[in-house]
Amino acid sequence: MGRKKKTETTEIIESKENAESTETKKEVKEDLIEAIEEVKELKEEKKVEESLDGEEPKKKKEKRKLSETELRKVMTDTKETLVPLTDYIKCGVHLGTKVITPHMRNFVYKRRADGLAVMNTAIIDDKLREAAKFMADFAPEDIFIACKREAGWKPIEKFSEVTGIRAFTKKYPAGIITNLRLDTFFEARLIIVCDPWVDKNALQDGVRLKIPVMSICDTNNYTHGVSQIIASNNKSTKSIGLVLFILAREYLKLIGKEEEAKALNLEDFTGKLQDNPEVKVGYGV
Repeated sequence: MGRKKKTETTEIIESKENAESTETKKEVKEDLIEAIEEVKELKEEKKVEESLDGEEPKKKKEKRKLSETELRKVMTDTKETLVPLTDYIKCGVHLGTKVITPHMRNFVYKRRADGLAVMNTAIIDDKLREAAKFMADFAPEDIFIACKREAGWKPIEKFSEVTGIRAFTKKYPAGIITNLRLDTFFEARLIIVCDPWVDKNALQDGVRLKIPVMSICDTNNYTHGVSQIIASNNKSTKSIGLVLFILAREYLKLIGKEEEAKALNLEDFTGKLQDNPEVKVGYGV
């Protein structure tokens, strides 16, 4: 009886050892498979790295210095600008204020270290193209421009002189397009203002009469009632002058007055331009 129990116990122990041995072998096999897979992955990664290393010298050979024209295209979304990029920079057209309204956020590229918003010149250029095309649908006698801010008086007068568009500086005459009894009354089909806030009386007349209003809008402006936005600095003579120079030139071209357009001189609108060494030319500036 005792020998039988001993035999049974031995069989149980042996069966357990066999099971453990089988399990161990299984684990070892799985570990080996994982190790082989890792080796394969490492080999593949090494091949990829070697192929990339082999391509790098070729890429370096292809690099070359961009010309000034190519560089300008890269900085303005590959489009040729209406004026050289340096003119936009010299006139500070891209420099906004420290305030950015929700209406103007999409035109802002970044903030400078001093907190001033910087507008994207590519977008400014696009908006000027749109504005000139928009203007071309109207005759000069059907348009007027208003600018209460003193910085815009000289550019406005030049703009009016070369295009034949009626201009109001200093104070916008009340009722000029709304009061039929006034001797000075006239009908307008398009209104241009230099600032939707400062020139709000002209803007409100346009909204009341459902006349489209085109406006130069800075980063601190709200654009309620404005049909056509021209994103730009509207605080300085040079920036307003450059915007009006471009509008005058492109408008004259579009209405068939090529010779008059060619005869225009930027500095007649902006005053003398000087290089500003503090302003760095860069994408979106």
